[in-house]
Amino acid sequence: MSIPGALQILTFVVLIFALTKPLGAYMARVFQDEKTWLSPLLSPLERAIYRLSGVDPSAEQRWTGYAAAALLFNLAGMVLLYALQRLQGFLPFNPQGFGPVAPDLAFNTAASFTTNTNWQAYAGESTMSYLTQMAGLTVQNFVSAATGIAVAVAFIRGLARRSADAIGNFWVDLVRATLYVLLPISVVVALFFVWQGMPQNLNPYVQATTLEGTPQVIAQGPVASQEVIKLLGTNGGGFFNANSAHPYENPTPLTNLLEMILIFAIPSGLTYTFGRMVGDTRQGWAVWAAML
Repeated sequence: MSIPGALQILTFVVLIFALTKPLGAYMARVFQDEKTWLSPLLSPLERAIYRLSGVDPSAEQRWTGYAAAALLFNLAGMVLLYALQRLQGFLPFNPQGFGPVAPDLAFNTAASFTTNTNWQAYAGESTMSYLTQMAGLTVQNFVSAATGIAVAVAFIRGLARRSADAIGNFWVDLVRATLYVLLPISVVVALFFVWQGMPQNLNPYVQATTLEGTPQVIAQGPVASQEVIKLLGTNGGGFFNANSAHPYENPTPLTNLLEMILIFAIPSGLTYTFGRMVGDTRQGWAVWAAML
């Protein structure tokens, strides 16, 4: 390995290390129902979500109830995503006029995105409408990642509590993971991605002519909003077939570095969250070192 290559790896590890404690401590406060710097802004919205959905945030669930809620929620999400793909030809935000996704591919994609699986068997720019990308795939990138975080936090509670008759409330953990962790980071980073040249629009594809005189179709769309949560939530489904190897998903060296950091940010931070919630941060750092 060359010296510049080794320095790049070392720099990346140092950045992840530096991010682990503040992000992990923040997530520990979120899931232990402590105030954060975003609480004045987001707490009213959180309470409104609970009221509208009929959730009692103070009512905890046994592991059976928690698991059932997680499974039923994701099953419903899978059915909705499947239906959206099958009906996209009749729905708006489809400037390229893509028809319905084939039943087997729609099922494959719905199963993949609902379970946060790094698998994509289609070319997004030639298969999925903008509505499917935004309301289907991007939404599942959020809620599948939030489900994973919620289950991890419930597992930590089971280890930390002397009497684990209850391990939290799935709906509360899901809302907090989305509202306090995934959304704020995604909004800020998506704006940075747009500044760096990543598309974020609803315009039709562009018909262009290359220098050789041959026609070319240049795909675009709401890329930045999906790219950030694809990486932050470690879900492998990208807007384009080439994923982050596509210049519109990764236009500059800065976006490349930030995208790598996003992939590791939450898994790394959760190790410190674990340490804080069990009352011994050394245990969290031990897990972090083992992961490294």
